[in-house]
Amino acid sequence: MTDPRMDAPLETMAEGRFLALRKRGTWEYADRPRDIRAAVILAIEDDHILLVEQFRIPLGAPCLEMPAGLIGDETEGEAVLDGAARELEEETGYRPSRIEALGDYCSSPGMTSERFTLVRASGLVKVGEGGGDSDEQIVVHRVALSEIPAFIAMRRAAGVAIDAKMLLLMGAGILGR
Repeated sequence: MTDPRMDAPLETMAEGRFLALRKRGTWEYADRPRDIRAAVILAIEDDHILLVEQFRIPLGAPCLEMPAGLIGDETEGEAVLDGAARELEEETGYRPSRIEALGDYCSSPGMTSERFTLVRASGLVKVGEGGGDSDEQIVVHRVALSEIPAFIAMRRAAGVAIDAKMLLLMGAGILGR
């Protein structure tokens, strides 16, 4: 399916290192320059999942998320699975022995062209403290799968923002099943 709005010229309104603001016709959106992608990591081991909490400037608040990161932001042509493993270790201190892609998804298609690859990491080995790089203060949470809804509710009650991708972890429970 094509849309005639795609015939309008593409205008770059502003561009930084990691984001560009584009306009096509009357539609304004954020775009990732230089073929930068993202990976979101589903890291489950022994009926527990690794989650991260970090302050997010656009929200002005800490946010509970699955580990994630940019691919190709520092190394052009970086493979998604390699970048996802690197990000998991950097953020959580765990290195996966196996990592597999589960598909590509759009993060907020009405506002950004960004797509992310959901990956599953397993065979996790703790090799460090995690916490992110020098400008991140990431808190790592290892949560029992059976406790995810209660944990999310507890963090929300504490004023923590909840990333929409956390809905993946709520599964059928959020549907009242």
